[in-house]
Amino acid sequence: MSTAEQLTELVRGARHVLFDFDGPICRLFAGRPAPVIAREQVHWLDGQGLGGALTPAERVDEDPHSALRSLGRQRPDSDLVIEMEKRLTGQELRAVGSAWPTAHADPLIRTWTAVGARLAITTNNSAEAARRYIEGRGLASCFEPHIYGRTQNLGLLKPDPYCLNRALQAMGAAPATALMIGDAPTDYLAARAANVPFLGYARNERKAGLLRDAGAHHVVGSLEPILAILRTPARS
Repeated sequence: MSTAEQLTELVRGARHVLFDFDGPICRLFAGRPAPVIAREQVHWLDGQGLGGALTPAERVDEDPHSALRSLGRQRPDSDLVIEMEKRLTGQELRAVGSAWPTAHADPLIRTWTAVGARLAITTNNSAEAARRYIEGRGLASCFEPHIYGRTQNLGLLKPDPYCLNRALQAMGAAPATALMIGDAPTDYLAARAANVPFLGYARNERKAGLLRDAGAHHVVGSLEPILAILRTPARS
């Protein structure tokens, strides 16, 4: 079976689609880059006298979740972790207004809904940030109430499959009927842990390489081919 045929089979077989938020649906931090927010998280920890809790790699990691995830492992359920998570949520909510829609994401979401699939968002971002964004794009009816985001239990962030399993249970979906679309190795690992088929989205070769190195077999550089599959009548 060719790569194109495999992609078609993957897309057409999905009755429940679990979207990561930042990446496949939008670039949440397009207006205020994620590395800037990641540095602010580190500087805030320094101000609390806890900069030494981070490894050198964590201090320069451009993922805004990196420092938060590390602190959550070291001090689970502490007031400091709760405060840091709230600060990140505030940054995400402010970023919604300047987020850039991912090319073809809006029509893909509407088309998948129109052909009868049920959709959910499964993200490490704040669920409220995801909700505000899709409301602003007129997409809320495609997802609500199935939006599952970060909790204050940071051990449940992807790659833990917690948010995927919540979505599957709420929709009454068997893992084999679902498809997760994500742009990070943690998305792939969470999907694998939940036994959900995975389709990687990568807007550049660096991200594609990270997904493939993690083990993802199917990676696309654009959502357009997925949309084209849904818009093409299936052969009898």
